[in-house]
Amino acid sequence: MRKDGSKVLWGLNKSLLGLLMLAMLVFLAGCGSSAEDNDAGQVVELKLAHFFPSTHPAEEDLIQPWADAIEEATNGQVKITSYPGETLLKADQIYDGVVSGVADMGMSCFSYTRGRFPVMEAFELPGVIYNNSKVASTVAWEGIKQINPEEIQDTKMMMALTTGPGDLFTKAPVRRLEDLQGLEIRATGLSALTLQKLGANPVAMPQSDAYEALSKGVVKGNLSPVEVLKGWKHAEVTKYLTRTPFLYNTLFFVTMNLDKWNSLSPENQKAIEAINEKYFTEVAMGLWDKQNEAAMKWAVEDQGVQEIKLTDEEAERWINLVQPIQDEFVANLDAKGLEGRQVMDTVLELADKYNKEYQ
Repeated sequence: MRKDGSKVLWGLNKSLLGLLMLAMLVFLAGCGSSAEDNDAGQVVELKLAHFFPSTHPAEEDLIQPWADAIEEATNGQVKITSYPGETLLKADQIYDGVVSGVADMGMSCFSYTRGRFPVMEAFELPGVIYNNSKVASTVAWEGIKQINPEEIQDTKMMMALTTGPGDLFTKAPVRRLEDLQGLEIRATGLSALTLQKLGANPVAMPQSDAYEALSKGVVKGNLSPVEVLKGWKHAEVTKYLTRTPFLYNTLFFVTMNLDKWNSLSPENQKAIEAINEKYFTEVAMGLWDKQNEAAMKWAVEDQGVQEIKLTDEEAERWINLVQPIQDEFVANLDAKGLEGRQVMDTVLELADKYNKEYQ
């Protein structure tokens, strides 16, 4: 009797075990199917922070169309919402805000956090001649890919672009170094050091304060991209523009949080990278050229600003004086074990190459 009961009990246990295993397989299969469905149809919403006004070409001509193109290329699976005008993060907090995930993406200047990106400074050094923003942007984006610096490995870089050469806007004409001596010029960061080497008196202030300072004579000039002549109306308070394509260049980044990037499917990553290259080539690399041309036309024709071009001999005098900044840059990188000479040579070689291509 006990033996037969054991057989019955064993049979029941086998049946229950089989049913349990079958239920687990069905459950796991259902979960797997659901996960696949979610991955296939999941919408990833990304927040992009930048400091430009909502009406600036950086927002209207680049960020918005680029975001729309990414949404279309990923079949609506990746959506980007832009937060312009520092509404999400301050300009100097954007890169680290992307790293920490406060923003999923961001656009700002590397130079706003000086010392954080020692290699990136190579693309803003004085003494390197850039014909226009197409040249400067292409040098920067290609150079970054070649050098692949460790300092930007904590995000996924979408693209880099620049203002291209900045010029000197003054109340009195500056045709020779002697005209610049002791002159109060609005400048910040590396530009301030550059002007100091030339004998000017740099005065640090944001672009937003420069108009009033120029109108009141607190400063006698500004070193900036030509677009500020119209965009910030500096042509109303300066009368001369001295072309200095070897003094100024500001480098911008558009980048993405690394974890967010890695969470995307390979197909969506590939689609986004294709859009990045398309918008870099078709919009970003020449974005400041377009603004500069319109501003220059307005300044000359409507405001009577006079353009001054330095002679080759005079330009050489200026370049020789700022050359030590390049040498200091190389030495500083070498001291950090970052192959400063190789970085500097890469920038100079690419500048020579693309100045010939984009006259």
